[in-house]
Amino acid sequence: MIRVGLVDDQAMVRVGLRMILEAEQDIEIVGEAADGADAQALVRDHTPDVVLMDIRMPGMDGLAATEQVIAAHPDARIVILTTFDDDEYVYEALRVGASGFLLKSADGDTLVNAVRVVAGGEALLAPEVTRRVIERFASPVATPPGSTGPDGEHVPSPEAIGDLSDREVEVLQLIARGMSNQEIASELWVSSTTVKTHVSHILTKLGVRDRVQAVVEAYESGIVVPKG
Repeated sequence: MIRVGLVDDQAMVRVGLRMILEAEQDIEIVGEAADGADAQALVRDHTPDVVLMDIRMPGMDGLAATEQVIAAHPDARIVILTTFDDDEYVYEALRVGASGFLLKSADGDTLVNAVRVVAGGEALLAPEVTRRVIERFASPVATPPGSTGPDGEHVPSPEAIGDLSDREVEVLQLIARGMSNQEIASELWVSSTTVKTHVSHILTKLGVRDRVQAVVEAYESGIVVPKG
């Protein structure tokens, strides 16, 4: 069973999410929270596999909650529930370790698939959201690589970036376009297993935990350049 936690200040939204997800035989809701502070208790007490986290809530919002939950539980998998109006907040959530986005307007099938993808260890890189957010807010870093930026963010070292092979750089650029392993395999005329191996090597060399973090670092290091 995939254990899911719901965090949203609107009770009706939580009811809707619960109804959709609990209709699936492999998903169960293990807890709910109405704000960021309660979200921390939810994760501590119920250890869900996936947390669906609203970004805008009274008191502690989803950004602060995401940062604190991941600081306390590094393996937590958090998907941000958002609208296109939340771009800046969502980008910051990615930087502190969220596993991806889910639009509040998404249909039931998309919601269920998102939960399964993230529970399976992948990051939810929805192209229409992720690319827009990262291209808007990421820029080549002014802080020397390998150091800590003005806001305490990690800046990839030149050794880590330079250690990527040409093929790994190519795979990372395709990941940044929102492609799945299967789509990358088709693009490069290789097997999905080969792509999975490349992705694993990329994450290890960059010192990041998932595809979302790899894409953020790709933009901030200049491997992928935001559109002007």
